[in-house]
Amino acid sequence: MNSETLIQLLQNGFRVTLGATASLIEVVQDPQKRHENLSKLRQEWSELAEEWAVKGESTEQNARDFVDTVWSQRRAQNPYPSGSVTTPISTAPSVQTELQELTAQIATIRAELEKLRNQE
Repeated sequence: MNSETLIQLLQNGFRVTLGATASLIEVVQDPQKRHENLSKLRQEWSELAEEWAVKGESTEQNARDFVDTVWSQRRAQNPYPSGSVTTPISTAPSVQTELQELTAQIATIRAELEKLRNQE
């Protein structure tokens, strides 16, 4: 079994599970669908698995579209990738003081390391 076949098998299994879950949600939410889906359970399992795979593929595509839409809206609101632009953060004075002290300690440690490197 090559890796492409394994990936397709896993993806199909995922879609069948997703479709079955979507069908279960429909059963819980809609009494009409409950009757339809219970009668479908009498069908062959392979037919059900195929139907669930199609439904799962559709649900997967809808989810991807939703995520893409949310992602594009998010990028439109903040066109800069996270971390590329620093924005000032409002912090309590004690936190700012502590940060300044830590920065000074780091500068001192760097200076000491530089001295040690130069001595060697």
